[in-house]
Amino acid sequence: MGIILWIIFGALVGWIASAIMGSSGGILLDIVIGIVGAIIGGWLMSFFGHTGVTGFNLYSFLVAIVGAIILITIVRAIRSPVS
Repeated sequence: MGIILWIIFGALVGWIASAIMGSSGGILLDIVIGIVGAIIGGWLMSFFGHTGVTGFNLYSFLVAIVGAIILITIVRAIRSPVS
């Protein structure tokens, strides 16, 4: 995918993952969450023997959303104070 498609893909994935997780941070943060989530999701799927993000399709979209949700969960766990 070209850089423009990665930005659009990242924005959509980040926005949906942020909506699912109930967080907000603006369009730039959504793009970063979406792109990093696609990388995490792709790595996770390859770890389990499946293909990762292969383009602008539904399978890649779902893989990226799962990765973005994992990313948001990890960031929340790191940020939250331990009692």
